[in-house]
Amino acid sequence: MSAALFQPYTLRSLTVPNRVWMAPMCQYSADETGPNAGVATDWHFAHYASRATGGTGLILVEATAVSPEGRISPADLGLWNDTQTEALRRIAAFLKDHGTVPGIQIGHAGRKASTKRPWEGRGPVPEGGTGWQPVAPSPVEFADGYPVPTELTVEKIQEITGQFADAARRARDAGFQVVEVHGAHGYLVGEFLSPHSNRRTDAYGGSFENRTRLALEIVDAVRAVWPEELPVFFRISATDWLDEQGWTADETVRFAALLREHGVDLLDVSSGGNGGPAEIPVGPGYQVPFAARVKAETGLPVAAVGLITESGQAEKIVANGEADVVLLGRELLRDASWARRAARDLGAETHAAPPQYAWAI
Repeated sequence: MSAALFQPYTLRSLTVPNRVWMAPMCQYSADETGPNAGVATDWHFAHYASRATGGTGLILVEATAVSPEGRISPADLGLWNDTQTEALRRIAAFLKDHGTVPGIQIGHAGRKASTKRPWEGRGPVPEGGTGWQPVAPSPVEFADGYPVPTELTVEKIQEITGQFADAARRARDAGFQVVEVHGAHGYLVGEFLSPHSNRRTDAYGGSFENRTRLALEIVDAVRAVWPEELPVFFRISATDWLDEQGWTADETVRFAALLREHGVDLLDVSSGGNGGPAEIPVGPGYQVPFAARVKAETGLPVAAVGLITESGQAEKIVANGEADVVLLGRELLRDASWARRAARDLGAETHAAPPQYAWAI
């Protein structure tokens, strides 16, 4: 019997050729200002194209901002204008032509916006020049040295919901077959979910129902413009690793059931990223149990992430039913053809390599 990792996987009408998928990872490589700000470049094309020819079943293009102020860094991709849409169309078409499902993650950085690229050191890019003032559910800074964000009004919250819908519509028009709402890692949607970052006393803060309101409104807005036959994903931090001070694994399970009711087809389960004195027990597959719990208790399909590096490890996760698919991050930065190597290791096959490479495989 063929390896579980290389069995096709179907969501709605979309069938992905295998269970080795690429997690969204920012490249911080777009122009920062001017008419090409947020536009995908040749770097992005080559980066994603190489992982497609390497046998990856589905690729989630990196966190792509729904507005200029929603970028994590000034060099992030965006999806708020036609120039950005056209540049991404080229990438989506190439992935599809080579048997890989093109997906894209859309998001808003919230209080973690306007920050430096990782290789330039951590911390904010100040206002003026290429930086800007970040926004958030509450005026609580992410960490020491970061600016106090501007608290969002209800009117602005509703505007951002519309920006997510507009970005999803552009993603659809660019040819992507999956859209993922970024609700993890302490960015805006995750900031609303967590009491650590959400101190509001109105309809968007306080109770579980209020803290999840924005996320569900965004999912509804995205689902309304996304084709019925194509799936919507949601990425979540299963826990802030802050005990009861933050978002918890119990809340993730409760929320997953609601996401399923609102038309989400798969939960991409990560963790952390919302600041605070978090102690994270990092190790191989350390986030997999969160995905397994969501799958077992809600039936919602899940993707597992987090230090999944070996073919046997990934195969066991899928074969044992801990997750439906694995999302590889840094391992795919190290090895663009990880999927083809894993298929050889497991005595399996993945979708056909391009003829320019197939003779050497």
